[in-house]
Amino acid sequence: MYTINDLYDLNETIASKLFEGKTYPWEVLADIGDFILELGPTLPKDKYDQIADDIWVAKSVTIAKTATLNGPLIIDEDTEVRPGAFIRGKAIVGKNCVVGNSTELKNVVLFNTVQVPHYNYVGDSVLGTHSHMGAGSITSNVKSDKTLVVVKNGEEKIETGLKKFGAMLGDYVEVGCNSVLNPGTVVGRNTNIYPLSCVRGVIPSDSIFKKQDLIIIKKK
Repeated sequence: MYTINDLYDLNETIASKLFEGKTYPWEVLADIGDFILELGPTLPKDKYDQIADDIWVAKSVTIAKTATLNGPLIIDEDTEVRPGAFIRGKAIVGKNCVVGNSTELKNVVLFNTVQVPHYNYVGDSVLGTHSHMGAGSITSNVKSDKTLVVVKNGEEKIETGLKKFGAMLGDYVEVGCNSVLNPGTVVGRNTNIYPLSCVRGVIPSDSIFKKQDLIIIKKK
């Protein structure tokens, strides 16, 4: 339910090799920065420009003049970075993505065709292909008591060893506006999160999250 194979189509990211040899997606978080520094110099120069130290951007990317980009960073083809976006570094942004107005990214992998278009904070997270975060929805990546994050699935608990861990969104996840994904949240593929939700733990694939104790499995 929460392994890399359960959540993601690795054909939909330039960072597929980052996930090799790992079981859980949060295991990539510590390696994102180094992976970018290894991959960036190997990208074909006819398709990608190195626009600053440790920043590689595909030639077809559109970047607003008021966006702020810090490395290490890779932005793949046909993505749009809108006004006021703030990419703090250690970010891999896939093809055909939208990083929108006042959205902040830090230590993340966005697969292809991800949209974080309005006032989103996404930190220490992995977002699968075609996932979408509604306006104002955020990943909370540090617990209030600053203890290490544990992934909880009912009575099962997985120690991550991580102090900073936002959310793992599977492919085709829809997050409603102004929702908060608490540290260690894992959302299965094809799941919808209602607006104004406070989400924690493992949410099954093909479901509708209305509130923490009301999760409906979609009819097939």
